[in-house]
Amino acid sequence: MIIKTAKFVCSSPRADMCPKTTEPEYAFIGRSNVGKSSLINMLTRHNKLAMTSSTPGKTMLVNHFIINDEWYIVDLPGYGFAQRGKREMDKLKNLIEHYVLEREQLTCLFVLIDIRHEPQKKDLEFINFLGENGVPFALVFTKADKIGKQKVNAQVNAYLKQLKDQWEELPPHFITSAETGLGRDDILNYIESVNKSLEEQPE
Repeated sequence: MIIKTAKFVCSSPRADMCPKTTEPEYAFIGRSNVGKSSLINMLTRHNKLAMTSSTPGKTMLVNHFIINDEWYIVDLPGYGFAQRGKREMDKLKNLIEHYVLEREQLTCLFVLIDIRHEPQKKDLEFINFLGENGVPFALVFTKADKIGKQKVNAQVNAYLKQLKDQWEELPPHFITSAETGLGRDDILNYIESVNKSLEEQPE
């Protein structure tokens, strides 16, 4: 897939305030500091499309970006940022759950995992939540340039092994690096294939 245009559309403080659209949406989510904004900028090749920050937990809104005037990238707030107060955490939890469970346009949720770390409880809990609710999702392992190739494979296998204990079928997964562009074509080709399958479905 070639991305010709990528434009910011709007930021929404609540899921029910997201734009009224019919195009497919591919949302990105992960724990704070997982490299979500950098990945979105790498995929679109627009360095300042999604705002990156050295301070974790800055994304507090649902951010829509229209791609090729055909489909959306949606930047969701990160989960599990402990320095927020309980009230703020509850608000974000409700925002994320409302979008993930109620947004009809959501076509696939890309769950970002920092490949440098062992399987994290919060990630596994969120993944199981998606599975229990039938939310279509894929795993995106980020920051693969930070560790060696053997360690990358070991970390991915560790995650998949844990999921196999509870899942009959594993979700698609991608290994990425915002620094090197690793995984860009794989994710975009996957999105393109899903879009094509949607177009072929009878109305």
